[in-house]
Amino acid sequence: MLDADLAEIYGYSTKVFNQQVKNNIEKFDEDFRFQITQTEFASLISKFLISNRGGTRKMPYAFTEQGIYMLMTVLKGEQAVAQSKALIRLFKRLKDYALSEGLLTNGTDVTPLALQTAQNTRDIAEVSADVKVLSGEVYDYRLCRGGGFPLQKICFPSP
Repeated sequence: MLDADLAEIYGYSTKVFNQQVKNNIEKFDEDFRFQITQTEFASLISKFLISNRGGTRKMPYAFTEQGIYMLMTVLKGEQAVAQSKALIRLFKRLKDYALSEGLLTNGTDVTPLALQTAQNTRDIAEVSADVKVLSGEVYDYRLCRGGGFPLQKICFPSP
């Protein structure tokens, strides 16, 4: 998965996400994280119809499954833990599916799996954004219920 996609899932900007990784670079060997080439990036844009991310200056980093597992030791917070658990479950389901469909026996049938993974990444990011909005609403409601806060005037009346 690309750094920008993972940053979105975990609720970070790509810059902050990559800085967290660089601060712990000893945990990310070449088989966990690598920078893709311009040719590979151009291929991703054409094959999977992803945007060019607004004129990326540096080529993105790609994280392997093991690299994503290692992110769990680097990224902190409730959202990071929740997203890490979701990704672990997603990888397990993808492996189970690939095994049941015989996709891991030859490399030619992985394109549908890659497309589904990209869609799942977008879906996880969307759900994550919804959870963020809802958690903010719950927090605002709690402030209102406490009374005496400026938000009191926008809160629902107490039952």
